[in-house]
Amino acid sequence: MRIKILITIILMCSAVFGQTISKSGSTAAQFLKIGIGTRAVGMGGAFTATNADLSSIYWNPAGVAGIYSREVQFNHVDWIMDVSMDFASFAMKAGDMGTVGAFVSVLSMGEMLVRTNEQPEGTGEYFNAGGLQIGLTYARELTDNFSIGFNAKYIRENIWNMAATGFAIDIGTLYKINILNELRLGASISNFGTKMRLDGRDILKVVQIGGSQGNLINTKIELDEYDLPLYFRVGIAADVVRQEDHKLTIALDAVHPNDNSEAINSGLEYSWKNIVFIRGGYKSLFEQNGEQGLTLGAGINYKIIEAISMSLDYAYEDFGLLTNVHYLTLGVKF
Repeated sequence: MRIKILITIILMCSAVFGQTISKSGSTAAQFLKIGIGTRAVGMGGAFTATNADLSSIYWNPAGVAGIYSREVQFNHVDWIMDVSMDFASFAMKAGDMGTVGAFVSVLSMGEMLVRTNEQPEGTGEYFNAGGLQIGLTYARELTDNFSIGFNAKYIRENIWNMAATGFAIDIGTLYKINILNELRLGASISNFGTKMRLDGRDILKVVQIGGSQGNLINTKIELDEYDLPLYFRVGIAADVVRQEDHKLTIALDAVHPNDNSEAINSGLEYSWKNIVFIRGGYKSLFEQNGEQGLTLGAGINYKIIEAISMSLDYAYEDFGLLTNVHYLTLGVKF
């Protein structure tokens, strides 16, 4: 049964993506493409086959099924051109029902001067833009080796007096095989949902009908609607070294977006006594005209008392000609 579910999801993804062509930069809600979770980013975004980590909410919600306590996580991304994004998430084990969670992310940037053709130096007005995502998560281990997870989310983008809204779901599966200290296979679809269209008073226009003596009527310019950035990920990961004090994990993901070329993410993580972590990876290998590349990360996990532990992680991502991107994550388990 679990194999049938995994194959069905892969075939669904293949059918969806098989009907698309390369259309770089033509999707809405681009902030949904910003990776979440310092651990995941430090490993080059190769996180689809990772289990029991709250960051899996973004990469593959099936991984959340391995959380057996309560966990909260706060992420901050110092993105390109003074743009920042904050992502907060929570998950808890709900008995035999599975694992439930919730998350919210906010993209923000500073105010910008309004400029027009007539006033290129500015009108004296300022505007801002941003994005919002709010979602719920459910994941469950159907067997000891197979889990499935879902996200349902509301998405909103705004710029000045305009806004666009949409709804989407994420679906993921994770299968564990008892070889190589646990080999994991994962697959996920992200941002499968409605189209988004900007609407608001900035597209209102007064038109005169019937010549100079005609009537003035209010009209609205109809803008195009755009798909969400749909992602299909397939990943594999294994703990090639698992000793009492040392563990080395390697991971590889194949990524197929609907608005860009296919790419490969690869990464590894070394941990010492589950306290100190060092990570490295390479993101978006083989992506056409891509700027993303080397990623590095480190973290520490500290048990405050017997039932409460805290983790702090940092990651760096080389973005080529654009800039370097920095990620910071604070997590608490209780």
